[in-house]
Amino acid sequence: MGKQVWRVVVAGGAAAVFTAVAAVPAGAAEGGVSFTRVQVNGGKPIVIGVSKEVAVPASFRMATTHQWKWPAVFLYRGGAGDRLWHAIETSDCIKVSSGVCDFNETMYFDPSVWDMHNSEAGAWKVGAEVYFKSGGGDTDDEGLTVHVKRNSRLTVNASPEPVSKDRTITVTGKVTRANWETRKYASYGGRLVSLQFKPAGAASYTTVKKVYANGSGDLRTTVKASRTGTWRWVYYGNTTTGPSTSSGDNVVVK
Repeated sequence: MGKQVWRVVVAGGAAAVFTAVAAVPAGAAEGGVSFTRVQVNGGKPIVIGVSKEVAVPASFRMATTHQWKWPAVFLYRGGAGDRLWHAIETSDCIKVSSGVCDFNETMYFDPSVWDMHNSEAGAWKVGAEVYFKSGGGDTDDEGLTVHVKRNSRLTVNASPEPVSKDRTITVTGKVTRANWETRKYASYGGRLVSLQFKPAGAASYTTVKKVYANGSGDLRTTVKASRTGTWRWVYYGNTTTGPSTSSGDNVVVK
């Protein structure tokens, strides 16, 4: 489910708590408002770890002749009451023309303060809403999808260091990902991870081979020591888990 505790939305220095609307129709809930140019995180996935607050930029344009308050875009599943965010901050109206405003917004996600469930990783829809000063409001589906992902991590170790030319190097590592419910990183077994190498003096890495992690997330493979350079692991992520790259481990070949 989305968050059940909504935090404060701030716009123009005023604070207000959003309440849930029963559903998000494709058209206007009560009419009279148009939301366009909606963007969330530049179209990129939102990747969240276990301890740091993540600030996600968003923006939208709203056109209406109503007197309004607290416009915002948000992430939801099912009805609009099943939302995902901990706090939202919106700018004042950036006037485009009469009755038309642009807004900049930031969604804040903080797994160290607010409970998150691992089941919340995946696809979320984007909705937009505004309340009218006279009562009621408008809530629309924006036809956009945003993926929210659990952060992943990789470690690496290449040995022996140094090594004689054409001898065998063993490269190990481990894949873990954020468990939002325990607020710790846990083993992420069975992942297909790329082993990459960058020769000394080179500007970029090249994939040498791909290796599956075992059930505990451990990685292990061997390669021939041909020249001095740096080894690293790269995991490209999936629909619920963000990508990660280990640090590099330099091995001198004598």
